[in-house]
Amino acid sequence: MVESPYIWHQGELVDFKDAQVHFLNSSLHYGTAVFEGIRAYGTENGTAVFRLKDHIKRLRDSAKIIGFDQLPYTEEEMIDSCLEVVRANELTDCYIRPLIYVVDGGWNLLTTNIRLEYSTAAWKWDKYMGEEALNNGIRAKIASYSRHYINSAMTKAKVAGNYVNSVMARSEVIRQGYEEGILLDSNGFVSECTGQNLFVVRNGKLLTPPSYSVLEGITRDSIICLAEDLGYKVSESLMTRDQLYLADEIFMVGTANEVIAVREVDDRTIGNGGMGHITAHLQQAYADVVRGKRPEYSDWLDLVPQDKEAPVFF
Repeated sequence: MVESPYIWHQGELVDFKDAQVHFLNSSLHYGTAVFEGIRAYGTENGTAVFRLKDHIKRLRDSAKIIGFDQLPYTEEEMIDSCLEVVRANELTDCYIRPLIYVVDGGWNLLTTNIRLEYSTAAWKWDKYMGEEALNNGIRAKIASYSRHYINSAMTKAKVAGNYVNSVMARSEVIRQGYEEGILLDSNGFVSECTGQNLFVVRNGKLLTPPSYSVLEGITRDSIICLAEDLGYKVSESLMTRDQLYLADEIFMVGTANEVIAVREVDDRTIGNGGMGHITAHLQQAYADVVRGKRPEYSDWLDLVPQDKEAPVFF
C-alpha cells in the first residue's frame, strides 16, 4: 500500500486512515471518477511540482467531458491542495494523485443529480520501472486488447473506468514475460502504451501517434516542446505495428515513468537493442527540466511552500 501521514480529503488535511469513502459509492461501483497523476521533484530551490496547473486543468476538463458539473472546489483550491499535501507530508520526490468522485447519487447511471467530492494524496516515488528500465529500456509486446474506440469511451479524459482496458492489457503482457503493452486503435494503428504515450525515431525525426485516439499526455506535450527546442523535427503520424519493428529508436513517456526506451517489440530488437542517442538526449534533458536545471522552462515548476502561506512560483 502507498502511504503517507496525511491526505487532503474533502477540504482538509486528515490522517491517512481517516480518508474514507463509503462502500455504497457509485464511483467505486461504476468507475465514474476522474483523476490525475502529477510528479514533484527536488530542485536547488526546494520541492517543485511539474506542470501542476496544466494537470489540474486537465482534471477539470476530464470532469467536463464525463458530465460532472458544479465541482466542489475551484481550480485554485485544487492547485493549493496539491501543494499543501506535499508540504504537510514533508516530501521531495513524490507522486500526487488528485481525484474527483461521486459521494451521493449516480446509481441510475447518470451524472445528473449527484454530489461530487475531491481528495488528493501524495507519497514518496522512486523509479516506476526501476533503474534497469531507465538505463537500458524495456521489452514490449502488442497487446491483444485494443485502445478504446473514440466513440465508445472518451479518450481525452482520465476516467477511472477507462483504465480497466490498461489493466487487462498490461496484466496480459506481464504474464507473457514482457514489461509493457502497446495498444492498437480500433483501426489497427499504433495508439499508446497502457499508461504512456509512444514516440518513434526514424532517420533522426520523431514520430508520435496522432492525438485522436490517445490521451494527450502532459509529458507527451513536454517532450514535443523540448525536442523541438533542441532542434528535432516532431510530427504526428499513423503507424502500423510493423513500422515499430523498423524504428531506429522507440521510447515511451508519462508522468510515472518519465522517458524510457523500448529496446524490443514483439521479440524484434529495436535499433541497437538498447537506448538510442536521441532517447538518451531527451531523457537527460527532461530530467534537467523537472529538477529546475533549465531556467527557460521555469514556468512549468511550482515550488511547494514551506508553510501555509500562498504558493511560491519559480
